[in-house]
Amino acid sequence: MKGDRVEIVIDIGTGVQTFEIEASKSGRRVEVTTSRGVVEVAEVTRTGKPVRSGRFMADRVVALVEHPAEQPPSRRRPGRAPRGQSALL
Repeated sequence: MKGDRVEIVIDIGTGVQTFEIEASKSGRRVEVTTSRGVVEVAEVTRTGKPVRSGRFMADRVVALVEHPAEQPPSRRRPGRAPRGQSALL
């Protein structure tokens, strides 16, 4: 979903370095996969085609933080209480 992002903190020996991969357009998402000592973070389209990706050695990853996109406030219309139930307010 647009706005989803993943922040990766890597140990570079003399300190840490932060990388960020974000779903930049509508319909894209960020996927994280781990296999054989490699962490891969990729922005993919609806069809699964990777647009941007980063590969990191798993033993160098200090932190991997997923930040989901903020949901817009719901547009719930005020209405009647369901039959047989009284309103709470």
